[in-house]
Amino acid sequence: MISENLYKELSVKNEKKIVLLVMDGIGDLPVGGKTPLESAKTPNLDKLVCKSNTGLTYPVSIGITPGSGPAHLSLFGYDPLRYNIGRGVLEALGIDFKMGNKDIATRANFATIDENGIITDRRAGRIPTEKNQEICEFLSSKITQIEDVEVIIRSGKEHRFVVIFRGNDLSDYVTDTDPQQEGLKPKKCKALDNKGKKTALIVNRFIEEVSSYLKDFSPVNYPLLRGISRYPDIPSMNDLFRLTPAAIATYPMYKGLARLVGMKILKTGNDISSEFETLKENWNAFDFFYVHIKKTDSYGEDGNFEKKVSVIEEVDKYIPFVLDLKPDCFVVTGDHSTPCKMKSHSWHPNPFLLYSTFGRKDPAISFSELECSKGILGNFEAVNSMALMLAHTLKLKKYGA
Repeated sequence: MISENLYKELSVKNEKKIVLLVMDGIGDLPVGGKTPLESAKTPNLDKLVCKSNTGLTYPVSIGITPGSGPAHLSLFGYDPLRYNIGRGVLEALGIDFKMGNKDIATRANFATIDENGIITDRRAGRIPTEKNQEICEFLSSKITQIEDVEVIIRSGKEHRFVVIFRGNDLSDYVTDTDPQQEGLKPKKCKALDNKGKKTALIVNRFIEEVSSYLKDFSPVNYPLLRGISRYPDIPSMNDLFRLTPAAIATYPMYKGLARLVGMKILKTGNDISSEFETLKENWNAFDFFYVHIKKTDSYGEDGNFEKKVSVIEEVDKYIPFVLDLKPDCFVVTGDHSTPCKMKSHSWHPNPFLLYSTFGRKDPAISFSELECSKGILGNFEAVNSMALMLAHTLKLKKYGA
């Protein structure tokens, strides 16, 4: 990958515009002989492929199953091995929580466990956001401090919420409590070094207290915590790439990712059509747009093949809408694969499409995993996506004499 210093040396500001459309978890495996992309009717994406360059991307590296954080940071041009950002920080930033130097943030799920303490549903049936808000307000009235540590609870979307632990001598060198798999018992938070002992104690006390208060909120009866983390030191996209970037996303974590690297978070509705309307309304103000589609991933995690197909088909209807704006570079890809048969993230590479006036002829004829594997971009690490986008908009100077 290109070093940060080289990006700073080569990047130039111009008026050309980039759109990065990320269909979360878009990559998949065949069911009945076809993947969701191969099953979906996508005339507009297929037409665009015939004018684009294609390939497959590895979010981190071959064989590595990525979380959403490193997968997106790769697409934004950041080394995912150098910047291993905790999920808690991203969720906190996504709900516009201003973290301080005494804060430790954690992403949390409202979950369901049975009488034997076994996790039966990590997402408690994806409870409505309104129910989430009700529970968080109730817990906030009951749990405000554990020992000398302030506890701040904030609602997210559906089953997700955020917890901030604020106090002295806290550390993020602790383990998660979410095993990220059903059929297992939740884990205890453990310190990874002596500095983490206090934090592990506070986290475990918090879980005990929350569990005792959740008896009347079925199917919610247990919290799962992961991504316990501090705010990192990371350069902005403007510093590295001379971009004026904006993000259009509906879920807090992706807003948090975007805010972390200096994107302006644009207000949008909760449906796909409003996201594209937001793109049009703000077209003149920015030169890089990150548009995030969440439900392809959600339905992959639910194992709902048909619904994943339907989201892909809905997105396809808006491809001409984006092209009418005349972007100088338009990329369509996923952050990672979420195969329906696995109901989880996977290591499989993602289809990648790049449209610009500076592209070469490509053999792919449709937007799918198999067709993109034939493309002239080949298989490459997603962290190089930013270099391709900048190059195809003439935002990189020549290197060397």
